[in-house]
Amino acid sequence: MPTAAQALAKFSAELKFSDIPTNIVECAKDCIINTVSISTFGAQMPWSRMVTEYVRKNAGGGPCSLLGVPDAKVHAPYAALANGVFAHAFELDGATEPSIGAHPGGSLVPAILAACEQTKADGKTAITAFVAGSEVLYRIAAASHYSKSPIESLGFHAPGITGPYAAAIAASHVYGYSAEQIGHAIGIAGSLSSGILAFSKSTQGGMIKRLHLGRASESGMLAAQLAGAGYTGPETVLDGKFGFLEVYCREGSPDLFTADLHKEWNTQRICIKRYPFHMTAHTAVQTVRDLMAEHKFGGAQVAGITVEGVHKLQTHHNILEPGDIGQAQYSVPFCVALSLYRDPDDPKSIDASALADPAIRAACRTVELRTLGDGNGSNKEVRITVRLKDGKQIVREAKSFKGMPVDPMSRDDLRAKFMVQAASMGEAGAARLFDRLDKLENEAHFSMT
Repeated sequence: MPTAAQALAKFSAELKFSDIPTNIVECAKDCIINTVSISTFGAQMPWSRMVTEYVRKNAGGGPCSLLGVPDAKVHAPYAALANGVFAHAFELDGATEPSIGAHPGGSLVPAILAACEQTKADGKTAITAFVAGSEVLYRIAAASHYSKSPIESLGFHAPGITGPYAAAIAASHVYGYSAEQIGHAIGIAGSLSSGILAFSKSTQGGMIKRLHLGRASESGMLAAQLAGAGYTGPETVLDGKFGFLEVYCREGSPDLFTADLHKEWNTQRICIKRYPFHMTAHTAVQTVRDLMAEHKFGGAQVAGITVEGVHKLQTHHNILEPGDIGQAQYSVPFCVALSLYRDPDDPKSIDASALADPAIRAACRTVELRTLGDGNGSNKEVRITVRLKDGKQIVREAKSFKGMPVDPMSRDDLRAKFMVQAASMGEAGAARLFDRLDKLENEAHFSMT
């Protein structure tokens, strides 16, 4: 019997564009479009500029683009590193529903773009590579039983653990590797996983979180290129002794690695973020903003807010005194407090001035996190209680936010978001790029040039 890695490698090697249902192609394009725009925006962040200088210094002169940095060309693994950092640079890259510790856009698109620019592959190849990587990524992450597994309770950052497999799959598909070669790429990727959550319990250093998705994409490129050169990795990397499940998960479900391949398309489960906050804050923030509009109150009228949700809110996201922007975006209380005073739809709303704003800081301290039910439900499901200073109390339960599969953004919504986040390209340049990505399957060469 083939191992899980071998079965997933075979699926990835054999997948053709014509095999993919039309709605799944559109889901893939939505995520690619979104990732390009958020990366272009993310490239402007100071921590991204540091990475840009690093890759230009060490890998200049290659064929690959850096999103949002029009005058840069670098070699493929470094392009994947930088663009992965850009994608995760401002908490705008989406995840999945249910949450399984996977970031398809930030893990896959940087590696696919780099490999396509390196090989001059076309748009259909890019889309097929994305779907191959997305389907494998989802199954690897789902097998871990993310909500119950110790991956993040032990302090690992799950996207940094699962992302290298996805990037390795996607790059290998672009390179046209055989199932055997892709299997070795998966095996190599297992030793390149990295990322810990120390930043969530520190007073500084939150920007390290931005690096985790860059390293995931870069590691996938390294794994793929080494596998292409004949380097081998263990075929038991996922389900064997000291493999992924045993090392990170303890009690996973190996049958989920290959469940319903070719039948169930999990790419349709991708969520696209509306706000520049950690996913756990989105439903709460959207609900608070809805209540503000309906009941005509502002931050100055609020005495306190209770957010009830998954247990992880309290163990990982209850940061009442964030020390930097990265921690603030990871803090559910801070994100909720900011939404009382600023427009969270504008990614520029959370900056150094927000971090120092005394009203937002004071409101953050009044946001209490509690467990809803047994604490093991969806991290998008919340019950919000707003207590106003006049004694009025408003309660609302919500299970989703705009951008989830049950309430997706339309392509027009994505275009509007794209134009804001890719504004550094100029209106005409951003519009042209959106139109190209909107018809990516017709592109003879998936490239930013």
